[in-house]
Amino acid sequence: MDCVKSQYLPASTLSGLLGAWSDGTGPAYRILAGRLRLLIADGRIMPGSRLPSERELTDALGVSRTTVASAYRELRDSGYLISRRGSGSVTALPSRIEPELGRHHAPGIDTDGLYDFTCAAPTAVPGISTAVAEAAEDLPPHLATPGYHPMGLPVLREEIAAAYEERGLPTSPEQIIVTAGALAATATAVRAVTQIGDRVLTESPTHPNSVDAIRRSGCRVVATPISPDGWDLPLLEATIRQSSPRAAWLVVDFQNPTGWLMSATDRQRLAIAFARSRTTAIVDETLFELSLDGQEMPPPFASYDPAGVITVGSVSKSFWGGLRIGWMRVPETLVARVLDARASMDLGAPVLDQLVVAGLLRRRSTILPERRASLALRRDALAEALREHLPSWRFRVPAGGLSLWCELPEPVGSSLVGVAQRNGVLLVAGSRFSPDGGLESFIRLPFTLEPDALRDGVERLAMSYASLTTGPPVRRTAAMIA
Repeated sequence: MDCVKSQYLPASTLSGLLGAWSDGTGPAYRILAGRLRLLIADGRIMPGSRLPSERELTDALGVSRTTVASAYRELRDSGYLISRRGSGSVTALPSRIEPELGRHHAPGIDTDGLYDFTCAAPTAVPGISTAVAEAAEDLPPHLATPGYHPMGLPVLREEIAAAYEERGLPTSPEQIIVTAGALAATATAVRAVTQIGDRVLTESPTHPNSVDAIRRSGCRVVATPISPDGWDLPLLEATIRQSSPRAAWLVVDFQNPTGWLMSATDRQRLAIAFARSRTTAIVDETLFELSLDGQEMPPPFASYDPAGVITVGSVSKSFWGGLRIGWMRVPETLVARVLDARASMDLGAPVLDQLVVAGLLRRRSTILPERRASLALRRDALAEALREHLPSWRFRVPAGGLSLWCELPEPVGSSLVGVAQRNGVLLVAGSRFSPDGGLESFIRLPFTLEPDALRDGVERLAMSYASLTTGPPVRRTAAMIA
């Protein structure tokens, strides 16, 4: 690993990150090494960080020099630490996949030949190329304009508004603002309705990139846990009363990563709580179209408070993420504020992509059934493979969405990420989905790969998990990934 400049991590800071690290069984140096390995694999200590010297950490932790030296040696042996004379000890990730790929790799390109469970997004639906060709024929009239559409092309806004009308939510095209994806819509909505220092309520676990966007807007995140049975409405209501959040960001349709679907009764009850506290709800419905068991979907959340809810949508999961088209359905009183917030970020989504999506939306009744059937097949293949190869893992099969949320018997999620990479499997630790840390006993597994790839990937995952819990990690070889 080449580090031009390493960020130094003071002993006092590292001691705080370690917390009550000595609460465990076995030699102290192994417990310390294991805790440091978790922090590095989970990203709470970034690769390339320079750790304090053995003497400094010994003084900060109040342990023997031998304990720290042995822990550092174990980290070096496992590839999590690189020590050089004159440069100190610098953290690393023991795989050729990291840090070159990191969190910003391109799934399917950078990960060719690997089993990638990091991305909960399917490949394109059939018919994308035809839709692009048809959109290209509609493009010439737009070439005579500057091409900036802060609200989006009228033809696309009309299609989106009509879809809400079909679901029983009266919507005019003037309430639709087209964006470059759902994340851009979330960031714009948060910026429009909050100020620096405001509280924003979120779920835990939840989509980490959206939480990052909320925090980068200068807001404070207030996270409420999702229970094993879904949303805890009394806890949510109590949190709203106590924290008075200016906004809330929720995923109520096959929540990412848990897959829960909020009932109509709970939507109404929660909408009332938000209205009483004057909290603007920003509700992500990106996964709405992915109902896999044919069940009737609840009404849109905004149906229960049309004047207080901003709805976020996207075609990234239903059609293809490469189109980069999302939108907001905005209460009429907030449209101007949202457009003002959007103006400082971008001036509109790509015209050609908007024309493509407009055509796809017109044909969604024929396109989406095939998408749902394919995902249901993959979901069932993944569940079957987990039951066979990882019977100790607990999960529920969701009625829709794109992933299984798996609970492991031990809190080893971050360690499993590193071990699995060496066996050709890419994962995201459950802790990444927690706004406040924790969730080390969980792993999200999307079912977007082909069924055979899902089964093979789970076999590799089971081998990785077994090596982590019963013996030394299994090193990946060329034969293993052929």
